[in-house]
Amino acid sequence: MYENENIENALFELECELDKAKTYFVNELALIKAGRANPKILDKISVEYYDTMTPINQIAGIAVPEARMIVISPWDKTMIKPIIKAILNSDIGINPTDDGKVIRLVFPQLTEERRREIVKSTKKLLEEAKITGRNARRDAMEVFKKLKKDGEISEDLLPVLEKDVQKQLDSFNEYVDACFDQKEKEIMQV
Repeated sequence: MYENENIENALFELECELDKAKTYFVNELALIKAGRANPKILDKISVEYYDTMTPINQIAGIAVPEARMIVISPWDKTMIKPIIKAILNSDIGINPTDDGKVIRLVFPQLTEERRREIVKSTKKLLEEAKITGRNARRDAMEVFKKLKKDGEISEDLLPVLEKDVQKQLDSFNEYVDACFDQKEKEIMQV
């Protein structure tokens, strides 16, 4: 699109940073509990299995039989106690129960106040994503201003580049806002 390789590199770097921020934001949203059972909350929990820290989903079957329950079925029944211990040591805030064969995680019904707290913390996550986007825009613009100063690009190309960068940032903001709105509806739904 642009003949200058430095411009192309800066635009590519901007796109990569925004994509990383999107991915991180979406993954973090998936971990937020909304009163419904979401197996993704177990993704960050690992258990020592044959001297190796192993994610729960690699040593057990995970099912969601009801809207507010996760059932963990370890393939090796001796792993029930270590899995329970790992869940208790994590910060998911749910007490597991077991019957010797499977582990159940029952999500309590959220109060209105707790839902609002979750939305508030989710808004902080949204703002962090937007700050990351603005920082990426700033970095790209610094490259373009340096190129102008060094005489590699003309005076009239700088506003065009600024519009391109802003267009990418606007698209990024629309995406994270839409993801947040969807998550907020999910959280506030009783």
